[in-house]
Amino acid sequence: MKNNVLLQVFGSIFLAVIAGLLSGPDREILGVTYLQIYTLIGQLFLNALTLVVVPLVASSIIIGTARLGSEGSFGKLGLKTFGYFLTTSLLAILVGWALMTLITPGNLEEIPANLVSAAEKTRLVELENASHSNVFETISQILYKLIPSNILAVASQGQMLGLICFSLLFGFFSSKIESQAAAVMQSFWRGIFQIMMSMTQLVMKALPLGVFGLVAKVIATTGLESVKPVGMFFVTVLLGLAIHAFIILPLMLRFIGGVNPLLHFKAIAPALLTAFSTSSTAATLPITIDCVEKRVGVSNRICSFTIPLASSVNLSGSALYVCCVVLFSAQVYGIHLSFVNQCLVVLMTLLTSLGIAGIPSASLISVLMILQTLGLPLEAIGMILAVERLLDMSRAVVNVFGNTCCAVLIARSEGETTDVIKHFKSSLKA
Repeated sequence: MKNNVLLQVFGSIFLAVIAGLLSGPDREILGVTYLQIYTLIGQLFLNALTLVVVPLVASSIIIGTARLGSEGSFGKLGLKTFGYFLTTSLLAILVGWALMTLITPGNLEEIPANLVSAAEKTRLVELENASHSNVFETISQILYKLIPSNILAVASQGQMLGLICFSLLFGFFSSKIESQAAAVMQSFWRGIFQIMMSMTQLVMKALPLGVFGLVAKVIATTGLESVKPVGMFFVTVLLGLAIHAFIILPLMLRFIGGVNPLLHFKAIAPALLTAFSTSSTAATLPITIDCVEKRVGVSNRICSFTIPLASSVNLSGSALYVCCVVLFSAQVYGIHLSFVNQCLVVLMTLLTSLGIAGIPSASLISVLMILQTLGLPLEAIGMILAVERLLDMSRAVVNVFGNTCCAVLIARSEGETTDVIKHFKSSLKA
């Protein structure tokens, strides 16, 4: 099934390239240009994704923080776990930011004329002018977005920073009220989350069609000019994921946890392979727990708390990818973000990483949120859809690996002595 989806996406990309090259920006059918048809298909797909953004992200964050706050006996454990989540996600984001700044894969000699509409050009000029405002004004705007006066208004306008902050507080304090009311609230938001997940999966069934529309539009307007930057973007993200998975996390395992990273890799190999094939941390969750408990040796007390929470809060690979996509979009459209505005991208990516659903391509929703907040054209996503599926599979592996590292490090900090060699050999015998 997963292979069929992958083949469909690659087939859509192939057909989109051919259709875009043949039609160009001006060829018509019955008085309607093919470019308008591509735009309609792609925009409907983007609208369907954007439709579920607010309830999906809000419910996901509320559930995750409520679970953290409700574990009263795990107060110290919760703080350590949450601290690990923030640290690894921030490190991953900084790796992505540094590589995008150094390599700048989205820098084109000039923006293709048909890629940006007149209205978008005006918005881009305003955004670039805003990026040169003084530091105090920029910080003030960030704080206003963090603490809005009307949460419904900012959510309807796509200003997600305030919604995320509100959801974090709402989720935490919903676990501090009387137990019956807390259970009702958490059950309500859990239901909302499950409904939004189902709707998102329904939308993702139209992924091949959406990919066709978005990619065909880009090819029709720019020709093959977009191939080189997209290829460089693909390499840049893979490099960032490799640095995080093969350098940063193993160093933390070795020097903080005292665990051999190579043995840890071997012990959790089934979970990593499942993550790669399904592109989903949520689908991999049962196998991840089994590997961490039986093959690594982390206790059920630690594992049952950290791994499920991490599957919705600690997605460091996805956080790195989201940061890269947003900066790539700004580069493609010629927006030179100031250092302060780049810090805003890093902050928003860190906050949205707390609410990325553990399903295939869910990172696109976080990308849409940040692009909306910054005022960048959503159509920039069309350029990266050609490599989205492969990167989705790769970052799912990094997400799961980071979650298993979290369980090990938290276990060691709680005084557990995880003998990976012993448990790994015993699991093989079994």
